[in-house]
Amino acid sequence: MQHKGQALEKAVRESGIPLTKITKRMNKSRRWIYNAFENPNLGIDYIIEIGEIIHYDFSDVLVELKKFKATVVDKSDATDKEGSEYWKNKYLDLLEKYNEILERKLV
Repeated sequence: MQHKGQALEKAVRESGIPLTKITKRMNKSRRWIYNAFENPNLGIDYIIEIGEIIHYDFSDVLVELKKFKATVVDKSDATDKEGSEYWKNKYLDLLEKYNEILERKLV
C-alpha cells in the first residue's frame, strides 16, 4: 500500500504538469516537493492544494481524505445556508427601505 507521499508523487508524475509549475504556484521549492513525495505523514491540506493544481481528486486513493472532505462539506453546507439566508434577508430589508423612499418621493 502506498503512503500519502507516494500517492502524491504518482498523481503528479501522471499529470504531466512540471514540478516547477506546481512549486511556483505553492510558493515552495523543488526540494520541498521531493521531500513531500517521501513523507508518509504529509498534511492533507498540501495534498488538496496540489490536487487542485493538477486537477486530481485524491479521495479515491486516500481514505483519510475522504473522511476529511466529508467533514469539510458538512460544515460548509451549514455555513452556506446560514450565509445565504442572511444575505437574502438583508436584500429584502434594503428593498423595502428603497421602496419606502420611492413612495415618499412620488407623493
